[in-house]
Amino acid sequence: MYLIVGLGNPGDKYSNTRHNIGFMVLDRLLTEAAARPLASKWKAMIWKGLLAGQGIVMVKPQTFMNLSGEAVEPIASYYKIAPQNIIVIHDDLDLQCGTIKLSTKKGPGGHNGIKSIIQRLGTNTFNRVRIGIGRPPLAMPVERYVLAKFSADEQELITPAIARAGEAVSLIAEKGLAGAMQEMHRR
Repeated sequence: MYLIVGLGNPGDKYSNTRHNIGFMVLDRLLTEAAARPLASKWKAMIWKGLLAGQGIVMVKPQTFMNLSGEAVEPIASYYKIAPQNIIVIHDDLDLQCGTIKLSTKKGPGGHNGIKSIIQRLGTNTFNRVRIGIGRPPLAMPVERYVLAKFSADEQELITPAIARAGEAVSLIAEKGLAGAMQEMHRR
């Protein structure tokens, strides 16, 4: 069984912002996985379904980004999902807008949601699907940038990136991280 976590901030105010790209990918996967909602608990919205022949639990933490670990850790513990079977989907300032990178065993790279998950799980051995959002213009603070919506030009890059990130999650569930990386690099 896999735990798939889309990172974002709860509430309509943050819908479709750069920091909520994980929620956007999860929304796409919910349909593909024919996921059924479970009761919201552990500070999260939770669904169960089937993806690439694997049982999955899909999660949108309802904490703010910096506290994502407060939702992820108790859910992983309850469902007895090992860190190597956790897939976290999130934005990455250090990647060009629309770029997808798969990784594991990395530090938080300045991402406070990832930092919270690492702290709560006590490990960084979970899988990550990182989606590039690029860096803000020089005069714009990072906090304002990540909470802003994508520009029209960026949206042209992000829409296909959301689809590719969803494919990456499916491939990780089907072939493991190494197999997914190999497949994604062939495309």
